[in-house]
Amino acid sequence: MSKPMSEPPSPQRASRKDWIGLAVLVIPVLLMSMDMTVLYFALPFLSASLEPSATQQLWIVDIYAFMLAGLLITMGTLGDHIGRRLLLMLGAVVFGASSLAAAYAGSAELLIAARAVLGIAGAVLAPSTLALIRNMFHDPTERRTAIAIWTAGLSGGAALGPIVSGLLLEKFWWGSVFLINIPVMAVILLLGPLLLPEYRAPRPGRFDLLGAALSLGTVLPVIYGIKELADDGFAWKYAAITAAGVVIGVLFFLRQRSAANPLIDLSLFRDRGFSASIGVNLVALFAMVGFLLFSTQWIQLVYGLSPLKAGLWTLPAPLAVAVTTSVAAVLAKSIRPGYIIGVGMVIATAGFAVMTQLRADSSLAVAVIGATIISGGVGMAIPLTADLIVSAAPPERVGAASALPETSNQLGGALGVALLGSIGSAIYTRDVSDATSGLPHEAAEAAEGSLGGAAEVAKHLPDRASEPLLQVAGEAFTRGMNISAVVAGAVMLVGAAGATWLMRHVATPTAAPATAAPAKAEPTPAPSPE
Repeated sequence: MSKPMSEPPSPQRASRKDWIGLAVLVIPVLLMSMDMTVLYFALPFLSASLEPSATQQLWIVDIYAFMLAGLLITMGTLGDHIGRRLLLMLGAVVFGASSLAAAYAGSAELLIAARAVLGIAGAVLAPSTLALIRNMFHDPTERRTAIAIWTAGLSGGAALGPIVSGLLLEKFWWGSVFLINIPVMAVILLLGPLLLPEYRAPRPGRFDLLGAALSLGTVLPVIYGIKELADDGFAWKYAAITAAGVVIGVLFFLRQRSAANPLIDLSLFRDRGFSASIGVNLVALFAMVGFLLFSTQWIQLVYGLSPLKAGLWTLPAPLAVAVTTSVAAVLAKSIRPGYIIGVGMVIATAGFAVMTQLRADSSLAVAVIGATIISGGVGMAIPLTADLIVSAAPPERVGAASALPETSNQLGGALGVALLGSIGSAIYTRDVSDATSGLPHEAAEAAEGSLGGAAEVAKHLPDRASEPLLQVAGEAFTRGMNISAVVAGAVMLVGAAGATWLMRHVATPTAAPATAAPAKAEPTPAPSPE
């Protein structure tokens, strides 16, 4: 018996070639996120070699993330115009070339420039890969699985960065942390044209250069200003920079409403699944990124592990993400995504509850278990939000839409570091001040500024003075961490309730509509051969 006319056709299943191509898409994202953290161990070595100033050292670390966040939307839209595979290949070339330049940089200025170009190339990779996943995997179940794998690669790279850096620096010089990117990019350039299809919008219209400039002018000052406020405390200069970014953001919004070919189709935000997913990303990354920085410092400076061992003890967190992303993809076959996302955020809240019980003399297991539960809960939510975002966008605008999850992640993480970090820092400074009363002014200021500062000051004190200082500093830091866990958990719980309520009627995305025309202007991409 033939199927009723009202029944939609079965979506095209992914071929073996598509699944192998997925590996080619996950690898650059893993490297992109790994380069966010790969300098954690290398910084002392390159500082000894290049002798950067304190300001230059900060820019060496931060310029990558600033350029990445500021250009994601622009690069996603550019892929819609010129072809997503082509843009990915160009990004791989630039990423490899700038990695080579960074590895052999002979001055701090050259390293900062190379890291800035690395950030630009990273902004190419994330939206291009997610957009191609949307084009390659039409079956909704397979697409969710592919996005879950992509998410695991994105989170796993950030965790692997310090570990890979630590292992390389045991035998090689600091530039080796950049050189590892080059052979991987070469593999992408070799296999990408063979395994990945090309897609671009059939009639993209004129690229909105003014919108691109306003996008960069919005995200870059906001993230920079928030980060500096978190690092140095309130200062009018950084508050003004942040406010300027917000003002430019208003201009960007107005431009998107009036432009003939906007970077972002604002009508997408009328889709409740789309807009609520952006909010979930913002809230989840606010709480997770803002807090997990505490746990890594606690393991190193309070519990006393070396950086490499501390990095190894963070591995359960990305492993939990890999598990929960897979579980979420399976559950989404029969349960509405809002409920799964809500449960994931409640699980993360339970992880924050564990962290409220951490003490300076607690077992390492408490910190590891708490961080793992937090990461696993967030890992259950994020792949489904990414699927809802890219599924809501029309095929010709998927590149631009694919940039939004990572942009909201960057903004949420920056806000979390600023606000939760400020809470923890205020409590730490208040509680440690009595123990620093007998120290010279500069030493007391350093010890009250951060736990790392207290540890450095303690190295130059006799045992009878250093041990009490370290004990008080560890307890003060842990108390600040406890309060930050309460705030982060409350934010996550409110986010869980809001996501469940707003998305309670949002259905799991079904088969993707007809995809954007491939580069050869065929109406739909030809099926990949088995």
